[in-house]
Amino acid sequence: MPVFASDLALPDPEEKGRIDRFTARTVPIATLMENAGRAVARAVKNFASPCRVLVLCGPGNNGGDGYVAARHLSEQGWPVSVAVLAEPSPGGDAALMAERLNVPRVPFSVEEAARADLVIDAVFGAGLNRDVVGKVADVLAAARRLVAIDVPTGLDGHTGQVRGFAPQAELTVTFFRPSPGHLLFPGRSLCGHLVVRDIGIKGEDAFEAVPVKTWLNWPGLWRLPILGPQSHKYTRGVVSLCAGESMPGAARLAAAGARTAGAGLVRISAEANAPALRLAVAPGLIVDGQPLEQLLTDVRRRVWICGPGLTVEEAAHALPILLSAGRQVVADAGALGLAAGVPEKLKGVSVITPHEGEFVALFGAVGEDAVAAVRAAAVMIDAVVVLKGATTVIAAPDGRVALNTHASVALGTAGSGDTLSGVIAALLAAGMPVWEAAAAGVWLHGEAGLRAGGWCLAEDLDRYLGDARGYATALQDENASRTLEWWPGCEMKFGRWLAEGRSLR
Repeated sequence: MPVFASDLALPDPEEKGRIDRFTARTVPIATLMENAGRAVARAVKNFASPCRVLVLCGPGNNGGDGYVAARHLSEQGWPVSVAVLAEPSPGGDAALMAERLNVPRVPFSVEEAARADLVIDAVFGAGLNRDVVGKVADVLAAARRLVAIDVPTGLDGHTGQVRGFAPQAELTVTFFRPSPGHLLFPGRSLCGHLVVRDIGIKGEDAFEAVPVKTWLNWPGLWRLPILGPQSHKYTRGVVSLCAGESMPGAARLAAAGARTAGAGLVRISAEANAPALRLAVAPGLIVDGQPLEQLLTDVRRRVWICGPGLTVEEAAHALPILLSAGRQVVADAGALGLAAGVPEKLKGVSVITPHEGEFVALFGAVGEDAVAAVRAAAVMIDAVVVLKGATTVIAAPDGRVALNTHASVALGTAGSGDTLSGVIAALLAAGMPVWEAAAAGVWLHGEAGLRAGGWCLAEDLDRYLGDARGYATALQDENASRTLEWWPGCEMKFGRWLAEGRSLR
């Protein structure tokens, strides 16, 4: 596991359960439950002014956390009552917490939920394996304001999908690390403001005992190459790309993305329209008019972009030549269209960057489990697959996955994906491993989008990629002292309120 990557791990509910059992060898579950409930109470106090609180408790450990939160809020003078869906198993840790509770009990009913100023949802956690319907759904739906413990009840912590019904939370408090379902839609929107609290689980020990393969995409998961005093354009890396005759603008965007992300030299293979393209590109670009086979005799040109601006016919010509020459290929757009329904045609490429429509054309429907679908696609073609979206999924053939939430909705504009191809290619040319280069490229692209503002064009991103790279380099080292209060998914999803300590009242 890379340096600091344990801070960024996203264990799924099954892995979290195994981590809890491992930790229980040295830290009793009752202690973890006490710490969790206290953390919830503290988060609620930071979130809201004192008001009438109803805690809805289920029969498991999630309900146990709710009992502890109710006790701590009551001890701080908040008017608290508890409604119990089902009593915890006698002799268990949740039962122990219920016994320590001295607050009024009220019926688990729609009327009580509607009467409360704030409802704390401690019914079921992220590991729920059945649909939420009937009375539970009705009671949760009646809440005017809701804080969820772990996840809103009904949200699948593995996939982010809703099992039957899940309420909209204003605040969700989870523990140790988030799960994938906190970051995947629709779960990401249903969680509201996400707070991650440390409850006494030692991350390095836990992940050595229970390895995970899913992480938040953030500097520290990967490390960008650093320029040295003897760096030059060839050590920084050469990026080459194939330009189409009818849509050369896409190649220009990809080339600009590669240059501003750090490539030492970018060359465009244009053949038929090389003279016209030479008049249109920036001065630092080289446009080659020789046949592709001739260009490949230069062994320094090992990284190529194939697809942006290419028709299917143009991609059908270029891609096999590049693959037969053993080059690293970032494939997008026309190259993906070439392989629609026949993804085996992409075997031999290093990275593909489809949006959802392209992914469906290649591999079929994403389905409810996006992470599993992208993992399977990566195995099928033996390449890194970047499924672009509101939460971008970056999967390697060995099963590693990074989830990227660090981006702007403004990136949903024509040409933005061409720029991304260029960024990833630049990092590959600099020598980064493929999965790390793809993950870092997605993050840098997202940071540039955030800096470019709300209505940026793809052409705007180039101006911000250099600063984005500098920021990422600084964060690689800053992660060493970051606490969980600064967990970056929270910061970037929900603004700076957590870091600043600003109340959301």
